[in-house]
Amino acid sequence: MYRLLKVKDVVRIPPRMFTMDPKEAAKLVLRETYEGIYDRDEGVVLSVIDVEEIGEGVIVPGDGATYHEVVFTVLMWTPRHHEVVEGEVVDVAPYGAFIRIGPMDGLVHISQLMDDYVVFDEKNRQFIGKETKRILKLGDPVRARIIAVSVKSRVIRENKIGLTMRQPGLGKFDWIEKEKRKAKEE
Repeated sequence: MYRLLKVKDVVRIPPRMFTMDPKEAAKLVLRETYEGIYDRDEGVVLSVIDVEEIGEGVIVPGDGATYHEVVFTVLMWTPRHHEVVEGEVVDVAPYGAFIRIGPMDGLVHISQLMDDYVVFDEKNRQFIGKETKRILKLGDPVRARIIAVSVKSRVIRENKIGLTMRQPGLGKFDWIEKEKRKAKEE
């Protein structure tokens, strides 16, 4: 889920940025500090949008920089349990497919790909449904549901998202369209 969040913090503006507009200098420092960080409660900071307020600078003895209290807006993405997401297959392995959903990749375990016995074709790097003959490969657009979120670190790549595509309305878009057409015909 994407959302905007207001944050209040203190920012250190180094002397080399004193000639800049204070809001722009604060925005640059905040982007370096916050963007790409995963917060356990709020999610991933995608971007620092705007610095709304900047207070008077305070100089600390022995440090040439100024410290300012700031209020700024960030764009966040938070993976939520049971949220339906759309993405693209970006990698496959014998145990499942990795789906790019926003700033993170989620894993759909082979058992959660479809309601069928699934085999991994290592030569062609794709999954094949034994009875349905459905194929899932790199680059396929899909719809999935988040079933697990494991937060271990502030580094995005160290956190994991588990996905499923077994419920109706989920899976490769071609599969979903075929199911819709089949339901209309019946």
